[in-house]
Amino acid sequence: MLQSAEGDRVKAVGDTFVVHMDRESLGDYPMGKYDVTVVITKLEPDALIEWTIEGVIKPPLRHLYGYTLEPNPDGDGTLVTSYYDWSNIDEAYRGGVFPVIPELALKATLGILARTVERPAAARHS
Repeated sequence: MLQSAEGDRVKAVGDTFVVHMDRESLGDYPMGKYDVTVVITKLEPDALIEWTIEGVIKPPLRHLYGYTLEPNPDGDGTLVTSYYDWSNIDEAYRGGVFPVIPELALKATLGILARTVERPAAARHS
C-alpha cells in the first residue's frame, strides 16, 4: 500500500516525511489513494527507529510502528525486528478497527526492507 515517499532523510525525533498510500491493494478499507505524514517518535542510529502516522483521520490513531536493529551474532549483517504498538489508540477506534494492517502484511515489510537494503546503492537512488 506504500506507493512512494517524499521528504528529507530523518535525523532526529520529530522529523517528518510524507508517504503516498493506496490501501486498495490490501482489499479491506475502500480509502483509495491518500497521503500520510510519518512522524519519528524514537531514533537511535543503528539501533532503533519508531514512528507514528498523522493523516486526515481525526482523532489521530496514535499507533506506533518500529524496527529494532542489532548485529547478527554470526557476524553477517543485521537482525531487524519489526514491532507495532496499538496500546495507545484513541477509544474511538477500539473494538473493530484494529489491527489496521494485517499481521502478514507487517511481516512482509521485513522482506521488502531486506530486498531494498540488499540492492546496490546505484539502483536505490535511480
